[in-house]
Amino acid sequence: MSERPRLAVIGAGPAGLVAALAAAARGVSVTLVDAAPDAGGQFYRQPAAGLGARRPSALHHQWRTWERLRDGLAAHVRAGRITHLTEHHVWCVERDAASFAVHALLGPEQEESVAVRADAVLLATGGYEKVLPFPGWTLPGVVTAGGAQAMLKSGLVLPGRTAVVAGTGPLLMPVAVGLAAAGAKVAALVESADPRAFVRHARVLAAHPDKLAEGARYAAELARYGVRVHVRHTVVAAHGTDRLEAVTVAALDTDGRVREGSEWRVPCDSLAVGHGMLPHTDLAETLGCRLDGVNVAVDDEQRTDVPGVWAAGEATGIGGAALSLAEGRIAGLSIAARLDSRVPERSSYAVAAKARAGLREFFAVVDNVCTPPDRWAERVGDDTLVCRCEEVPAAAIREAVDELGAGDVRTVKLLTRAGMGWCQGRMCAPAVAGLAGCPPTASRRPFARPVPLGVLAREPDGPASRPDLL
Repeated sequence: MSERPRLAVIGAGPAGLVAALAAAARGVSVTLVDAAPDAGGQFYRQPAAGLGARRPSALHHQWRTWERLRDGLAAHVRAGRITHLTEHHVWCVERDAASFAVHALLGPEQEESVAVRADAVLLATGGYEKVLPFPGWTLPGVVTAGGAQAMLKSGLVLPGRTAVVAGTGPLLMPVAVGLAAAGAKVAALVESADPRAFVRHARVLAAHPDKLAEGARYAAELARYGVRVHVRHTVVAAHGTDRLEAVTVAALDTDGRVREGSEWRVPCDSLAVGHGMLPHTDLAETLGCRLDGVNVAVDDEQRTDVPGVWAAGEATGIGGAALSLAEGRIAGLSIAARLDSRVPERSSYAVAAKARAGLREFFAVVDNVCTPPDRWAERVGDDTLVCRCEEVPAAAIREAVDELGAGDVRTVKLLTRAGMGWCQGRMCAPAVAGLAGCPPTASRRPFARPVPLGVLAREPDGPASRPDLL
């Protein structure tokens, strides 16, 4: 009897979970590799068991979907069809002629590494928040919108007692509602986009009544909690000495400039700010997968242009949990068929494909409307830190462009060290590109995360010995 084909799924969020279940149900031996101690990803993030949360479902919507995924995973693990590796931080995926080796650092210490062998790999690596600097953004009490949500979901804690939620995008409403429901006073929700722009896309929006209903529910909750919503406004500065004490909010004109005389202060001890999401593409870049802009490029089956590598979820384009579920199911069905030398039947994922097409169209509209103000860089003072890891101010980036002739993000990095710190530019790269007036560019890193030298020394035949990766 021949061995079952092996699939390594990297990421146990919505896309990775549903793909793993679909593939395992069709005879594939799946190893689900994830950095978190529990499955669910950022969207289905759960409180630690020791906290004794009585109603964890209150922190989520789509709870029943999560229960089905969780129970399905448990059943496949018991049956031996899925191996779930928690607290495994993938730092490299190595490809040879016959298979793949997924290298991961173990546990919180991340000082030991293991390799998982597989015949195919699914990258379900999710996304992360886009952070744009402004004066005072490094003060304690200023967190990302997703960070505030994660603190609430996993730790049952609030970032502060009086919060302002600001930036742009669909994440702001659930974050504001979640904080208010947990007992925080949300002094304001500040959205830089103009909701009237959605009117131009009425046809697309009308095709998704569930999304419109979801938005209406959040709006009703904001009203119930007395949260004031300011559209076409932005936070221009955060103020405080040892920690956040207030923010300055201002109205924007149609060109994205602050309207003169429109500023006012809002006292608060926490600011949850987000300017959209970006896909995690480090592992895809290391494997040499083609990118479409900032997203991993895939075909109708979620295959990348690297044989044996699929991608699904936020890595292929930001679109929320529903789109991730649709893409994950398509990827899982495709992988199961292709590893068995079959072409998947279109009818097997027709429903998911239809949902994917509609949701991609919907979120393209959201992405078009909910963009940071065009003139945001003009409000970043020269002394504002842009790269916090290396403490690089905006003045250094402007000098690199205006006086030293830098014409791309890589050259700015070499001249200023912006992006050379612990996060390797994941947080500051969009801001550096915006201030420099350069398009963001992919950087093919040999490793997706910092790796101890001892790990590399113990793997003489691993990726560290590959000059083509370095």
